[in-house]
Amino acid sequence: MTRELPPLEDELALIGAIAHEAGVMAMRYFGGRDLDVRLKDGESPVTRADFAVDAFLRETLLGARPGYGWLSEETPDTDIAGRMGAPRTFIADPIDGTRAFIEAHEIWCVSVALVESGRPVAGVLECPALGETIKAVRGGGAECNGAPIAVRPPRDPALIGGPRGLVDRLATQTGLAVKRHTHVPSLAYRLAMVARGDMDASFVKPSSADWDVAAADLIVHEAGGLLTDADGAPLALNGRDPQKDVMVACHPLLHRTMLGVVAGQAVG
Repeated sequence: MTRELPPLEDELALIGAIAHEAGVMAMRYFGGRDLDVRLKDGESPVTRADFAVDAFLRETLLGARPGYGWLSEETPDTDIAGRMGAPRTFIADPIDGTRAFIEAHEIWCVSVALVESGRPVAGVLECPALGETIKAVRGGGAECNGAPIAVRPPRDPALIGGPRGLVDRLATQTGLAVKRHTHVPSLAYRLAMVARGDMDASFVKPSSADWDVAAADLIVHEAGGLLTDADGAPLALNGRDPQKDVMVACHPLLHRTMLGVVAGQAVG
């Protein structure tokens, strides 16, 4: 007999409460000097706070949902078959925007999503230094601090985030009037900015992973936007390889134009 899964609103409440506690934990380290900064793979920084928040999220969430899978940036991915075969899987980034966190900049967040059949069904970005909680549940819309959010019709010129080369290519290849948004150090937060209309669209360069985008993916879609791969397909999450290629996030009116810049190719 198949066990009935909890309602998605209950899942969102669980994720939201635990992400909030994780944000409180992260703030105890924020602005401190004892972060024990290290480099992963020679280039990506990780801190004592990343590991502490990751452990808290993993233990608390799986304690509440022991049959679920787990995938995060700071946990070795040693049970691929287990997480792929689980009825639902948590995908987390304990601190998205670690470089900003280290430098005591406010734009970073705790990102937690719940994925079922390869797609996010509940997600939270807890941004304690900014005083923001951005969340969504499948079919229930997206909100920031309790107020609904939505993508907005494109500006003129369109305000575009992401790598300068892709933004420049958008302008030169399509003739679209474009203004590049200033750098946003957290990818998840940058995607949420598209969801609430702070920018019209963003390119995402290759080398990001499921934990960077899972919660933001749902937030963008529930806000009326699109986040897709270079071929225009929704992201497939919790697969064997969590790494992602180039992506676009945007208001639907910009989707075809954005894809014209990146379709069918991996962009370095």
